[in-house]
Order: sequence, then structure tokens, then C-alpha cells
Amino acid sequence: MRSDHAHGMKLVILGRDGTINRYRDDHVKAPEELDPLPGALEAVARLNHAGWHTVLATNQAGIGRGLLDMASLNAVHVRLNQLLAEKGGRLDAAFFCPHTPEEGCDCRKPLPGLIQQIGERFDVELPEVHMVGASLTDLLTAQNAGCMPHLVLTGPFGSLGTEELANLLVQVPNARVHDDLMSFADTLIQEERRRVAELRGKAFSPDTQAGDLN
Repeated sequence: MRSDHAHGMKLVILGRDGTINRYRDDHVKAPEELDPLPGALEAVARLNHAGWHTVLATNQAGIGRGLLDMASLNAVHVRLNQLLAEKGGRLDAAFFCPHTPEEGCDCRKPLPGLIQQIGERFDVELPEVHMVGASLTDLLTAQNAGCMPHLVLTGPFGSLGTEELANLLVQVPNARVHDDLMSFADTLIQEERRRVAELRGKAFSPDTQAGDLN
């Protein structure tokens, strides 16, 4: 993975449902419905400790449909940050689109508006940003915004067969696939360390087995 951040911070954009917490068809409407995936909170902390900033980007059409309000969503994200803090991690920010598809906004994924807002807020070049999600929508969003797309198999795609998955990934040919968020974190960190070692003319010795599938 490319990790050239000489001119800005190291930033990873994360989807939420299916990436950090278990996906729910009926939306996460309250803090007690937030169910972190095994190892996901630790993966965010691992990224943070390695110098990566992490930002959430999530569609929340439940707001537009009246299934939850802004106070409820904020409470969910406060709880998420509390759980992350217990593992030594943090999210720098949570960006969300509250609109339904019918509203025709430009911030609902897979449109790139939300990601462009993140790029402007943190003053980063989007082609240098890794974006991780659990759905085709997340991959298309990354592609549309010019980020590096990564899929984790802890959401709806986890139940697909190899051929079905390959057929979907044709739409995002540069996407990389990982078992879960920890596998992504391990891969990113090891490749960054390898790059730095090469720049310094030193031998690279990985300290863990990376989980990249491609």
C-alpha cells in the first residue's frame, strides 16, 4: 500500500457499520445497540499508536427517516469513543450524512462529498488517504473521492463466495481485501515500516503476520 505522507498527516477514513461494529438492518439507534466487532477497537488503537489519525465516515439515513435524532447519534458516537479510549484508541472526528437517498444530497456515500469535507477539514490529499469499509458503497465512495479503497469482510460481503466477491470487486479494480480491521491495520503498519526502512537503507523485519489477502 502506498503510504507517502511527506506533506501531511497520515489519515485513515473508516466506515462504521460492519467495519467497527456489527451491521444492523434496523440501524444503531442508541448506545446500547452498538456492538463492536472482535478486535476492531484494538485495531483503531493500533493505527493510532503507529501515528495514523482515524476519522469516521458514515451514512445515517435513519435520521432523515425519523428512526433516530441527532442527540441519539451523538450518544452512539460518544459511547464508541469511550470504548475506544478503554483500548487506548480514538477517532479524530465522525462525519455523517443524515439524508435519505431521495433527498439528493452530495454527501451521501457513494458520492464523494463527505470524503471531500474530511479532506478539507484535515488538509490532506485524498489520493494519500486509505479508506476502509465493509460494503460496495464504501469502496465506490473511496474510488469516487480518489482515496485508496479497502474492503473488510466483517460486513455483508463476508458471506459471499469467492466468485461472487470477485464479480463485485470488478467495479473497484484497485480495492484491497482484508479479513477484518485488524488485518488491515497490520498490513498498513508493516508496509509503512518497510517503506521507511528502505528509505533509510535498513533491513526490514516484520513483527507480526499481516493479514492482507491480495
